[in-house]
Amino acid sequence: MVTGAARGIGRRVALTLAERGYAVAANDLFTPAEVLVELERVGAEVLAIPGDVSDEETVREMVRDVMKGFGRVDVLVNNAGISAIVPAEQMTLADWDRTLAVNLTGPFLMSREFGKEMLRQGSGSIINISSVAGLLGIADRAAYNASKHGLIGLTRTLAAEWGGRGVRVNAVCPGWVKTEMDQEDQASGGYTDADIEGHTPMARFARPEDIAQAVAFLADPVLSGYVNGHALSVDGGWYGDGSWESLRRRKRGESPRGIYEENTE
Repeated sequence: MVTGAARGIGRRVALTLAERGYAVAANDLFTPAEVLVELERVGAEVLAIPGDVSDEETVREMVRDVMKGFGRVDVLVNNAGISAIVPAEQMTLADWDRTLAVNLTGPFLMSREFGKEMLRQGSGSIINISSVAGLLGIADRAAYNASKHGLIGLTRTLAAEWGGRGVRVNAVCPGWVKTEMDQEDQASGGYTDADIEGHTPMARFARPEDIAQAVAFLADPVLSGYVNGHALSVDGGWYGDGSWESLRRRKRGESPRGIYEENTE
C-alpha cells in the first residue's frame, strides 16, 4: 500500500516495488490513473485506492478494499504529504491543521488500521516518508517541520510497540527531491536550485528513485529484517554536514562562488 502514489516520490516507490514483484495498492486523493497503467505495464497486480488519508472512515474503507483485493498487506508506505511555506507569524490555523492532518494524522490512521492486519499476520513493514525537515529546523516551515518531526516520533513509538510482534516500523528522511512539489515550492520564490545544490555535500538534488530504493530496502524482510525504529537519511549528506558554505565548496574543488577551479598550468 503506497499513499500519495500519483506523482513524485510515491509514484516512483510504487513502480520500484512493482518491479520487485509486489502487488501494489496505489492511493491518492483521486484515482492515480496514469500510475496504474505504468504498474500494469511492468506486470504488477494493482488496486486503485483513492481517498483522503486524514479521514478515519475513509482509511478503514481502504483497509477493507485492500484486504478484499489482496487478502493481506505486507508493506505500508506512508508517503502522502503537503507543504506549507510561510513565516510562522503569518501561518493560519487552517493551514497548520491541514498540514498536520495530512502529514501526521494520516500516517497514524493508516498505520493503526493497516497495522492491525499486519499484527494479525505476525509480519509487516511500515515505512514513513519523513524529511530532513524532521531532523532539523528549516525556516518558514513551522507546520511542515512539526509534522515531520512528529512522524519520526510516531515511527519510533510504533517500532517499540510492534517490533516484538513481527511488524517493523522505520522512516526515510529525504533531502530535497526534484519533484512536482519542489517545482511548486520554488515557484513561491523561497529558494533556487543553486541554494539546494550549494548546501548538499553531493551537490545535487535527490531523485525519486534514490528514495524509492531506500524504501525497497526497508520493505524487504531479508535485507532489513533487523532494522526497526530507524530514521534513514537519504539526503546527500545534508543532515551530517555542519560546514559553512565556502568550506563546503572548497572541499568540492569549487571557488566560494561555485566556479570550478581549473588547473591553468
